[in-house]
Amino acid sequence: MADLIGKIRRGLRKPPRVIVARVRAMARTQTERLRLPGRVGMSQSLLLRELRSSSLDALWQRLTLRPFPAWCRPLDPIDIDTFCGASERLTLLSRAEDALAHRVDLLGSGPVELGSRIDWHTDFKTGCVWPPAYFADIEYNNPDRPSDVKVPWELSRLQWLMPVGQAFLLTGEDRYASAVRDVLDQWIGANPCGASVNWSCTMEAALRVLSWTWFFHVFHDAPSWRDADFRFRFLRALYLHVEFTDRHIERSDVNGNHYTADAAALVVGGLFFGEGHGPQRWQNEGWRILCEEMPRQVFADGVDFEASVPYHRLVTELFLWPAMYRTAQGLAVESSYIERLCAMARFSRTYCRPDGSVPLWGDADDARALSFGMQDINDHRYLHTLIGLYAQQPGLCHDASAAVGEVVWTFGAEAVRRWLANPPPPPESRDFPDGGFYVMRSARDHVFIDCGPLGLAGRGGHGHNDCLSFEAVLDGVPLVSDCGAYLYTASFEERNRFRSTDLHNTPRIDEEEINRFIRPDYLWNLHNDALPRALGWHDDAERSWFCGEHSGYHRLTSPVTPRRAWVLDKASHTLLVADRLLGDGEHDIQIPLHLHADVCVESLDSGNAVLASNGRRFLLTWQGLGGEEPLLEPARMSPSYGRVRATSRLVWRTRARLPVGMYVMLSPLGEENEAEGLLSQVAAMLEAE
Repeated sequence: MADLIGKIRRGLRKPPRVIVARVRAMARTQTERLRLPGRVGMSQSLLLRELRSSSLDALWQRLTLRPFPAWCRPLDPIDIDTFCGASERLTLLSRAEDALAHRVDLLGSGPVELGSRIDWHTDFKTGCVWPPAYFADIEYNNPDRPSDVKVPWELSRLQWLMPVGQAFLLTGEDRYASAVRDVLDQWIGANPCGASVNWSCTMEAALRVLSWTWFFHVFHDAPSWRDADFRFRFLRALYLHVEFTDRHIERSDVNGNHYTADAAALVVGGLFFGEGHGPQRWQNEGWRILCEEMPRQVFADGVDFEASVPYHRLVTELFLWPAMYRTAQGLAVESSYIERLCAMARFSRTYCRPDGSVPLWGDADDARALSFGMQDINDHRYLHTLIGLYAQQPGLCHDASAAVGEVVWTFGAEAVRRWLANPPPPPESRDFPDGGFYVMRSARDHVFIDCGPLGLAGRGGHGHNDCLSFEAVLDGVPLVSDCGAYLYTASFEERNRFRSTDLHNTPRIDEEEINRFIRPDYLWNLHNDALPRALGWHDDAERSWFCGEHSGYHRLTSPVTPRRAWVLDKASHTLLVADRLLGDGEHDIQIPLHLHADVCVESLDSGNAVLASNGRRFLLTWQGLGGEEPLLEPARMSPSYGRVRATSRLVWRTRARLPVGMYVMLSPLGEENEAEGLLSQVAAMLEAE
């Protein structure tokens, strides 16, 4: 009861228009109890009438002729080998065989055998089951029953089946089409519209719309898909998915990726079906929402406002695919929309490291709109390449083979051949002042810095307590890493630990959070305490530097302003990080440095340490904080959702009277003589008002 009262009180603090929309949505949810059973049993004649078709065969044929934005025709395996290497094709075929055997590896589960009859309502990592019920009655967020609803959700997105469709296009073997048909039939039978946990979040239905429309265009003419009864069941289920998304769209006063996914599904579903009152309204309404949300959710510099690199990838895809679908069908896409997509591509092109990996910034749940490539989940180079080719901006592309796999399945072999004939220039250092990210880079260095606002317009969302935190790759070796995100509702404790200040490379004062937690069960909300302030940015051929501060500790009885400066010397691959803690009084100070999981500390002596990784050795030196020595502590990092690796961290702890400062310098062993010149460069920045 107390929780219900709390929800009512929070709801009443929303703007009136939001309260009215919420009341209407709640009323609709309840009336759906009576409406949905009739829609689930929709007759073929009613479906045909709503889609303005004379027969199922005529409808099927009409849908096959409608353009789709991805390549859904046969592909020559030689092209895959030529562009990506034989390993790409072999990996794809191996994943297809796993899918045929109902063998999955999702969200850190490791390989799991699902059996011939898949249980769609169970978290197979914990064994927790959500029995079939009306979607609004299902409680899936329960700290007293450790479980992860994302497991059945991810399983039901059916993206793990996409390699089967790709294998079909490479080989033409009907066994692939037959297997996908059987899984779809199983899913439809076990998950009537609105009657299972897989309908309890509208975004899940929305993402299925994207993958199911792709399945149709891949398999529409396969022998095993010619059964009329299956064709009707499939089209009815897909139609109900789009209708459900429309009727239960996740609208709020501040909208994020859920609302974007819902709108994307309306565009995709509406364009897929084409004719009929519903499809016409869906595509127009979905596109209107996307055009409105693009400037709200994406800063002018191209950074998604949820303050997460993985979610930047997801949201970019959700904005991109509907635009490409409209273009494929000859509909207009506003130039301002394409320009903002290109800005999103510039951000992803800049944050991708030289080896293709990305910073573990903010939340990560491995989510994709459509997933074609065999590259690592943390390789985003395909993303800006897709946008570069779509927008005819080749400077946004990346010519790595790991990026090509996604592209060839989107644009086809000939488009890839033309693109690879003109390789793009390498990415450069760039500042993103609206989103608050600063990236220093050279051919072999990459330093990613956060001095940006809290995610979701200051509410938290998928952002973490990471203002003034950073990651660093020097001379091609990842040395300093964020800790990632690990889990959501599966463990409230782990969820809050991984988004806490303590697990980020930023100063912590008096054991307080940069942004205060509201309650342990508020997993996506924080107080907006840390307002960032950029003090300076510069980049040239020799060096990059940045200086910033935040207000997260102004609320203390004796306020503190953490100020931090970074200088990257590109020739020597040397990074200097200097802190100045401004204020007065005595405070407990903690400055951590989380090391990449591949880094080991060979030695730790007075004033320096030797770090080793990938056959390379680096010298770490420090000075300040009263001469305190760091402690070497065990730590953990999560490279992707549900996975965790052991690593270590160095932590400087002291109690000192402010103002006080310190610096750390990292450089390849033998290049440590840059310290004096770099220190003199940052001194003025740290002391400036």
